[in-house]
Amino acid sequence: MTARPFVTFLTNIDKEDIDVVGGKGANLGEMVKAGFPVPAGFAVTVAAYELFLEQNNLGSQIKNILKVTNVDNPEELEASSRKIQKTVVTGKIPEAVGKEVIAGYKKLSGLFTAKLVAVRSSATAEDLPSASFAGQQATLLNIKGEANLVNAVRECWASLFTPRAIFYREENKIPHEKVKISVIVQKMVQSQVSGVMFTVDPVSNEKDKIVIEAVWGLGEMIVQGSVVPDRYVVQKETFDILSKEISEQPIQLIKVGSQTKEAKVPEKARQLQKISNEQIISLAILGDKLQKHYFFPQDIEWALEGKNLFIVQTRPVTTMGKKTAEVVKTESGDVKVTQAPILTGSPASPGIGTGTVKVLKSAKEISKVEKGDILVAPMTSPDFVPAMRKAHAIVTDAGGATSHAAIVSRELGIPCVVGTKEATEKLKDGMIVTVDGQKGQVFLGSKITLEKKEEKEEKPVKAKTATKVYVNLADPERAKEISKLNVDGVGLLRAEFMIANIGIHPKEAIKRKEQDKFINKLADDLEIFCKAFKGKPVVYRATDFKTNEYRDLPGGIYWEPKEPNPMLGFRGAFRYISNPDVFTLELTAIKKVREQYKNLWLMIPFVRSPGELTKVRRIVAAEGLFASPTFKFWMMVELPVNVILMEEFIKVGIDGVSVGSNDLTMLIEGTDRDNETVATAFDERSPAVLWALKRVVKTCTKAGITSSICGQAPSTYDDLVSELVKMGITSVSVNPDAVNRVRNVILDTERKVIS
Repeated sequence: MTARPFVTFLTNIDKEDIDVVGGKGANLGEMVKAGFPVPAGFAVTVAAYELFLEQNNLGSQIKNILKVTNVDNPEELEASSRKIQKTVVTGKIPEAVGKEVIAGYKKLSGLFTAKLVAVRSSATAEDLPSASFAGQQATLLNIKGEANLVNAVRECWASLFTPRAIFYREENKIPHEKVKISVIVQKMVQSQVSGVMFTVDPVSNEKDKIVIEAVWGLGEMIVQGSVVPDRYVVQKETFDILSKEISEQPIQLIKVGSQTKEAKVPEKARQLQKISNEQIISLAILGDKLQKHYFFPQDIEWALEGKNLFIVQTRPVTTMGKKTAEVVKTESGDVKVTQAPILTGSPASPGIGTGTVKVLKSAKEISKVEKGDILVAPMTSPDFVPAMRKAHAIVTDAGGATSHAAIVSRELGIPCVVGTKEATEKLKDGMIVTVDGQKGQVFLGSKITLEKKEEKEEKPVKAKTATKVYVNLADPERAKEISKLNVDGVGLLRAEFMIANIGIHPKEAIKRKEQDKFINKLADDLEIFCKAFKGKPVVYRATDFKTNEYRDLPGGIYWEPKEPNPMLGFRGAFRYISNPDVFTLELTAIKKVREQYKNLWLMIPFVRSPGELTKVRRIVAAEGLFASPTFKFWMMVELPVNVILMEEFIKVGIDGVSVGSNDLTMLIEGTDRDNETVATAFDERSPAVLWALKRVVKTCTKAGITSSICGQAPSTYDDLVSELVKMGITSVSVNPDAVNRVRNVILDTERKVIS
């Protein structure tokens, strides 16, 4: 481009034109020329902005104000910003600029109607490989009419001097006078769904994954962090969907009349997956093509209008290879944290940070944060950046892994956990916490010591009872033999034996792109059980390896942490939420088997809270398993919290529970059954355990769901089985050699109850 026009259409722009139309404009023009689906539009060039400054004599005024501004003082920064922006929005648009903008708008709109447009700022130091200015300047949506468009252009120019933009340039040592601004005007995409896509994992920097986030409505909500988006992970090359996390979304941003407003998402859509699997794959293919076009990982904004996908922006990922934060030392040494997190959310920026909590209700309170604090907020907007720079970690109630707060945290190299929903309620000023941004966890305090569990076995006879007798199984080779016993199905199908036989850690399988082999082998084994017990339920307990057990699998040492107390560590439901790609392998195998055998159900072990169960249920729902009326979703009761909050767990949506009596007894009594020094204190028939069992059975009966027990206790103690029948338990699941004996105990007890 040799001339210096005030307006130029995107079809005339390419990636070399940053100094003319800014980073955003150059990228949009480049994509148009490369054939990517970009909404039509034009750029109001840097030349127009420069003429505006010159004719209003603003250049020297702005320079003098910034020269005496201390950007580390929030009040001073805010005052200077306000002063500069006021001079810009009240400045007069040069006549030549106004004429070209209006002519461009008429050409874009067509002959007869004034079209709705999106007006976005595009700075010359924006969207570069070295620094991302995401969210620093203004975006105005649903603008209609010539006068409104001209005013919107001026607002975009003024946004070059928001407090956050000024601070960001200072932080990145970019001279203010060297940053110019263009304005992009495009046909408005009225998106039903929109979102962000990274062509590398933005948290772990894994290069073989594409991460897509999606929200209902217009995409500004995802950047603001106002809602927790859906998160889909796609593998490059194969374009397999590795995992889907579906988030409930109560509000969306849509066009209402001539304005852009927040509106409620219809009740029936709130928990639905935002885009189809086919659209997820189409987006991922577009993302992969963009990365190959630019030869660099991309951070992409997209929108879906009807059936049409549009790319509305792309920029380089600016956090590749950044150093992550480390554990902060205290005077007494490394800070030790508890095994169980007090808060969980979405991992947004890796690293571990420890410090004093400072809860900020809004950006007006950023002066509260001192160096080394943990910044906690409902959501962090770009106005928080001065405080974020001082913090050792960030925790928010809302937002996703690609919200502005997450992006800036990664650029600053500090840990960040977003979407916790309750950080500002649970965390209080002055608390000392440790934030693990890699896992999305927040911890308190000191360590706990407990260890592991085990099961034992016993004997076999015949009869039918009202209380069902299920069997505990693990080995596919025994399925046919055991199915001939007098049992009503499999009440506990342990996954661990089958997973171990596959011979590879699931994460390693994904890394090698061998997940199909993993899925097929697991599905083959599951099919053996379902075929053997055809017409009877097979309750598959999802993998409950502890980290020390997972490490023993080939490749496991590269993926599993060493934990001082694996029994209370990274296991069960928490693992599925943290590694949904691995959990999805199991769900895919289940789906495959259920195409032929509808008797396969799913049970979730070691669930620490109703919130955890909700997240797991959403992952299961994303795979479409709940669409079948024959599918049942169970939860194991192994923790005191399961007993105490039984009503709340049931509200999440489960069809039944099964008590894991081994773990439940250990955790109620604080006794390790495998520690011979204290083993004699382990008593599955203690009053406390019996009280817990009675509460679970009664609560389930009242709620109309099934109750079962699958630990060692019913296989060992006839009197306990008899007591459970009297309580009203609907089934017991025992070891194969205890089936007939337990059936007789139940039969005898039921006769006594009736008589």
